Amino acid sequence: MWPLLVVISLFLVMPFFSSAETSSAAELYAAASVRREVVELAADPQVHSAFAWFRANQRILSDWQLEVTNIPAPPFGEGRRGEWLRKHFLTLGLKDVHVDSLGNIIGVRPGANPDSKYIAVTAHMDTVFPASTKIDAHREGDRLFGPGISDNGAGLTAMLALVSALQASKLRTEAPLVFIANVGEEGEGDVRGMRHLFSESPWRDKIGYTLVIDGAGSDSIINQALGSRRYLITVTGPGGHSWSDFGTPNPIIGLARAIEQFSRTPVSTNPKTTFNIGSISGGTSVNSIPESASMKVDLRSTSSEELARLEKALRESLEFAVHGVTRAQRMRADDDGLTYQMELIGNRPAAELAADARILTVVRSVDDHLGVSSKLQRASTDANIPLSQGREAIAMGAGGTGGGAHTLQEWYDPAQRELGLKRILLSVLTLSGFQPEKPKRESTSTITGQ
Repeated sequence: MWPLLVVISLFLVMPFFSSAETSSAAELYAAASVRREVVELAADPQVHSAFAWFRANQRILSDWQLEVTNIPAPPFGEGRRGEWLRKHFLTLGLKDVHVDSLGNIIGVRPGANPDSKYIAVTAHMDTVFPASTKIDAHREGDRLFGPGISDNGAGLTAMLALVSALQASKLRTEAPLVFIANVGEEGEGDVRGMRHLFSESPWRDKIGYTLVIDGAGSDSIINQALGSRRYLITVTGPGGHSWSDFGTPNPIIGLARAIEQFSRTPVSTNPKTTFNIGSISGGTSVNSIPESASMKVDLRSTSSEELARLEKALRESLEFAVHGVTRAQRMRADDDGLTYQMELIGNRPAAELAADARILTVVRSVDDHLGVSSKLQRASTDANIPLSQGREAIAMGAGGTGGGAHTLQEWYDPAQRELGLKRILLSVLTLSGFQPEKPKRESTSTITGQ
């Protein structure tokens, strides 16, 4: 009988493993075992109680999402939003709720085995918008609107929903869970919250799996970390009056020449490689030759070699545009004109989760059970840090749909939120070792004859 069950299990698990991904019988057996675990888990009455909580509290979740989005959280300014989340962690009954030295908000849900590695569930607090941005998150019909409403108002709300459903249904796990609202995911934050957690923080050695909730959606599995390097480039010169000092080297013109030359740099499509000049600043008035001009440049690739090639091309463009000569020629010249500085302000490592990683098997098994046609994707998220250290981590959406990310017209539609929350819950419970509630024994009494 047992061989037949194995064959059936293998047949069931095969649809979400392509021949290229199926490398050994051992992996298939492991996947079949996880698949059975997910099916049993999803049928448990307590799990259904958690599902029901998601369904019954959609309005509350949207209220939370609007409320947290309306609290500004610009880069390096997440404090007020963090305090809001800290209070909610306490209200929901998490233990050891605290703010770490970098500003990450942390709360623990103990497991039956305190010696097990923690399952970390994280969502970043920060947005791309400066503190001066008018937010005004609001409803229009069923949709929610506001800068940051999806990225990452949706992720933070999903994390609170998960804690609430676990508590309401009294679900118990073998491994403890740690919930983290982290700082510094966006832009120049350079994933500083996660860097701290996995380098200087005591949590570094306590976390076994990391599930990052970022943005909307229910059909992606981000198992590949997109590498990026970001630079602040400043060109400086003596400056002067536009009339009397005409002919003095102009930093803005030097910067423009560098941009024009660098924009001609060929980029690879396989591996995919991109560059972007995201901001330019400089000068004081129309009739002044500026003393400085600067720009911020973003380089991205799935290949560290391509990133290095782009960095070299950028530097050579600056050398030629600023000095009118190559770097080798300038080393032999006496040049008192323009100078430049190229400061690295962001460096996200590229990495990829192993094909046989348990966390990937679990999420794909959950998706197969829920009928989700998920896609493996590469992106730059908080998962870059644990992935680059060889740890098991993925990023996924919070459910629902969204659009206009990183713009003032950002929106979120919660219509499909419940599916995303079920997906997260089943993944966390499978990874942490769900402990079903033991049935209560009926009391018996003995009647003696008289």
